[in-house]
Amino acid sequence: MLHRSRSMALTAAVLAGVIVLAGCGSTSGSGEARTIVRDEPTAAAAEAAQETQDQGSAEAVASSPTEQPEDSAASSASTDVTIEEQVLIDQDGVKVTATEYVTDMIWGEGIKLMLENDTSKDITVGCTALIVNDYMISDLFVSNVAAGKKSNDKLYLSSSGLKAAGIDNVGQIEIYFHVYDSDSFETLFDPDCVTIRTSAYDQMDTTPDDAGTELYQADGIRIVGKAVDENSFWGSAILLYCENNSGRNVGITVEDMSINGFMMTPYFSSTVYDGKKALDDITILSTELESNGINSIDEVELKFHMYDVDTFDTIADTDPITFSAK
Repeated sequence: MLHRSRSMALTAAVLAGVIVLAGCGSTSGSGEARTIVRDEPTAAAAEAAQETQDQGSAEAVASSPTEQPEDSAASSASTDVTIEEQVLIDQDGVKVTATEYVTDMIWGEGIKLMLENDTSKDITVGCTALIVNDYMISDLFVSNVAAGKKSNDKLYLSSSGLKAAGIDNVGQIEIYFHVYDSDSFETLFDPDCVTIRTSAYDQMDTTPDDAGTELYQADGIRIVGKAVDENSFWGSAILLYCENNSGRNVGITVEDMSINGFMMTPYFSSTVYDGKKALDDITILSTELESNGINSIDEVELKFHMYDVDTFDTIADTDPITFSAK
């Protein structure tokens, strides 16, 4: 049986409908996780059809990180990692320099950045995607820099995300920055992906953590059910491993989900860039389980919807997939 902490990727819409909803990862509790067993084979993806879907990519405007790692005493990555100072962005009066690799007892592993704003506008620098050792990882970073000013800030890597992916040595960090006007939220520019290789690059392990029950595989996209945790932060969660070798950046959502025959609202949205992997949770609220008298997640049925995150074109809509958590 599998037992591990994971990142809960809750979207802003999810959290707005629950308590305080803020689309960031949370660390699971200490409940026992059960491996997923597939009940019956199902058809592969239906023929791709064109459809438009709102991506829901809201701008993050928080001034400080909102996630605290599960283990506040230490992070899951090596504390001996170093980087060489390097310029990451130098465009249109905005310059961002990575100065050192840092380890914080509360926030975990991260990169210290020097941000310089030589423009006449107040700007905000954030991330649209962060990839560590080929795994999509939540970032804890957004920085506001007034016109003509500089700022020292830190881009932290989600400790729970690193732990879920089994990353002990951070060897490579790929960052997709997003720069926008702090007042109007107008995008100023989205730089090309920048890559930082650390001193642990030669020791990093990119072996897929894909043990579990395969739920879907077609057209370069693979989804594996890994475990059910009935004591996660918001209620219960099903951990999925997602791998994308389709040649395009893919978004994955879940539709028409039922547990033990009762319809549920699945909180799940995963973006996996081409050639990358992700470990994400399908979260089910404890209130929904309780209102339907469900004490144990035994049988799950769902459909996956996959789409191109750049064009919003549908890639596949699966037939119902049924599996057992016993």
